Amino acid sequence: MPSTPADVLDFWFEPASQAMWFDRSDAFDARVRERFGDTLEASLRGELDAWTQTPEGWLALLIVRDQFSRNLYREYARAWAGDEATQVIALDGMARGDDQRLTALQRVFAYMPLEHAESRVLQAHCVHLFERLVAGQPDGERPAMQHFLDFARKHHDVVARFGRFPHRNAVLGRPDTPEEKTYLATPGSGF
Repeated sequence: MPSTPADVLDFWFEPASQAMWFDRSDAFDARVRERFGDTLEASLRGELDAWTQTPEGWLALLIVRDQFSRNLYREYARAWAGDEATQVIALDGMARGDDQRLTALQRVFAYMPLEHAESRVLQAHCVHLFERLVAGQPDGERPAMQHFLDFARKHHDVVARFGRFPHRNAVLGRPDTPEEKTYLATPGSGF
């Protein structure tokens, strides 16, 4: 049986999970798979679309589709298979103002689907959202949010330069351009 939005948010924002958000960990991926594998599959079939009726449910759906997909299908094309539909869900919620009803840290994950987009337009929009998020924080909280803005800008710059994320090419069966090969040979080029 799929989890609830509260299950997803409690898990994702607990300190043990936060420590693993951007690290590669087979153990953490296994925890996500065991606990939320069925939930991800249900979300990709559209069975959890009703979650979007509340800002918290909308955020939980975005986390399942955008974050858990990467944990469950790391190094497989399926990790990105639902991205375009997830980006639409993200934009629809923002149009309703759902992101403005979330905490700053929660908003990071509402904007993350756009940061994962291979679209120059969505990347520019994402950077704007993170800039606005940072500007709205009290001085003491800006450095943490600035970190997320810095990564949004890095993602933007890669897509602005190549029109896509070259580090996905091998998994997606796309040939690298000569410029992408040079980029990919640079240490720290992937995300």
